[in-house]
Amino acid sequence: MHDRPAPAKAFLGAVQHVLAAFVGAENFGSMENLLLGGGVLISVVLISIVPNKVIRSSAIFIGLMLGLLVAAFMGRIDFSLVSQAPLLTVPVPFRFGFSFDWQAFIPIAFMYIITSIETAGDLTATSMISGEPIKGPLYEKRIKGGVLADGVNSAIAGIFNSFPVTTFSQNNGVIQMTGIASRYVGFYVGGILFFMGLFPILGAIFTQLPKPVVGGVTLLMFATVATAGIRILSTVNFTHRNILIIATSLGLAMGVAFVPDVFAQMPQMFRNIFGSAVTVSGIIAITLDMILPKNYGAEFDTADQHAEDDVKPAQEAA
Repeated sequence: MHDRPAPAKAFLGAVQHVLAAFVGAENFGSMENLLLGGGVLISVVLISIVPNKVIRSSAIFIGLMLGLLVAAFMGRIDFSLVSQAPLLTVPVPFRFGFSFDWQAFIPIAFMYIITSIETAGDLTATSMISGEPIKGPLYEKRIKGGVLADGVNSAIAGIFNSFPVTTFSQNNGVIQMTGIASRYVGFYVGGILFFMGLFPILGAIFTQLPKPVVGGVTLLMFATVATAGIRILSTVNFTHRNILIIATSLGLAMGVAFVPDVFAQMPQMFRNIFGSAVTVSGIIAITLDMILPKNYGAEFDTADQHAEDDVKPAQEAA
């Protein structure tokens, strides 16, 4: 049986983001922030039940804009920063030069491998909520294409002085909330974002969104991602072997997520690799999947749990 640690990773990442949605805002926990973030959250929920499909599918954007207007009325927007942004700019390839650092390459290359697992988890969730298969040749083709696209996009991003890019799990929350999963819509949105990227003043406006406003929206979006992760896990055969892999990787990753200083005394390279919950869960899950025998714990399982592989429970073999 082929084990997939990616769903557990997707679930963990979503839960972690939900818990961190409001953290970092100025005056964290103040009544003003709670009302602002809660108001945005409630507005998105209410707009999502409007009968009009166009309005309903725009609930996230409308909620953000309402939050932006309320924040501006409250004096939380600094328009002087917006006026300082240039109107138009064109990206220059390798504007900051080109160099290579082995110390930076090794941990980042390793994290790229783990990111591929994240991509697989995100695309699995996308396939499920879009009504596409999560097994078989078509599913595997989608996973391969997604990982390849991540690599190509990251290479282009590096050329144009940006950070590497990867699939973002909260996009699955957008699909669930809007009901729109068409790739052609994605093409148009990508074109719009490319065009908007030429106008820094637009980016300056969105960077003025207060964290409670963003948190009010992302709280709901990442919660829907967590729900998708649970749905994916529900498709896994919970054999004794699978439970051990999921529990170990999830438990260690949660430890790193909630106690980030656990590796504070370790070397920097070790912290670069194992300081991320995603990295830890991916490494542990892959390692256990490789070293644990396929028939590990089969004596505790039923025949139905191993219907898709060659492993037979001890009671059936007897």
